[in-house]
Amino acid sequence: MTLSDKHMEILRAVRAAGPVIDPPAAKALYAPLLADMPRGAEPLRDIAYGDDERHRLDVYAAAGATGPAPVVVFLHGGGFIRGDKADRAAVGHYFSRHGVVAVLPNYRLGPKHRWPAGAEDVSSVLAWTRANVAAHGGDPDHIVLAGESAGAAHVAAATLVSRFHPPEGLNIAGAFLASGVYNAELEFLARAQLGIATPDPRNEAYFGTDFASYRAMSTVELIDAAPFPLAITYAELDPVQMQAQAGELFARLVTRHGFQPRIGVVANHNHLSQVHAINSGDDALAAPLLAFVRDSRMKTP
Repeated sequence: MTLSDKHMEILRAVRAAGPVIDPPAAKALYAPLLADMPRGAEPLRDIAYGDDERHRLDVYAAAGATGPAPVVVFLHGGGFIRGDKADRAAVGHYFSRHGVVAVLPNYRLGPKHRWPAGAEDVSSVLAWTRANVAAHGGDPDHIVLAGESAGAAHVAAATLVSRFHPPEGLNIAGAFLASGVYNAELEFLARAQLGIATPDPRNEAYFGTDFASYRAMSTVELIDAAPFPLAITYAELDPVQMQAQAGELFARLVTRHGFQPRIGVVANHNHLSQVHAINSGDDALAAPLLAFVRDSRMKTP
């Protein structure tokens, strides 16, 4: 992949800023490139998948597909307390123009909705997608769940913890986790080392303030699902807690639960720039995610 001078300028700014999470700054860096981004199919917006006002999703059909297309369900991030599917329209267009149906949902946020609302919403979106995506040109037997940051945390819980699986079972082609949070207890106990604020505006809004219960809400402690195709990534300039948790999740899955997940680092990017770069011409995260979606297959029972 050859990057333009503008991309290289952005990456220099990203590296100069270091491992920060600054949503307005990341959005501003990529806004000029995404203003003229290539587009796939225009989405069908705000389809209800549940009763809450946040239970809405957008569907981007696979442009040019001649048969049932692979499907990716992509959950935005936002520290458990913010974020919107509209902010990830570039993700939808990227997959659409590469022959993949993209489903982009909103989900319930803290502090109004606490753990495990996010995992429950992923399960609901999966059930909706399996039941309805064929009408949008997608293959219900080729669904990959993906998420970034808080979205990755919710996908991890929904897939790795069997009590959150839909009644008919998980039955997915795979899951892709980008820079997620998988151990709330670690983030509480190591706030000083990890540079996490006290009070913590993210975790306390979603997991609450009964800190003795954090272990019982930490995905790494709850894994009981049978192995399925899985990829774990983090950004080179992610905050250290994201890197530590990616490694911990990978190690536990391999040594205790029989998984053989992929693991990788997204070079030259921070927590947010890696996602804003999607469909801008910088495929540092987009390329491995697209390859995983295309390559993954649901295991035959």
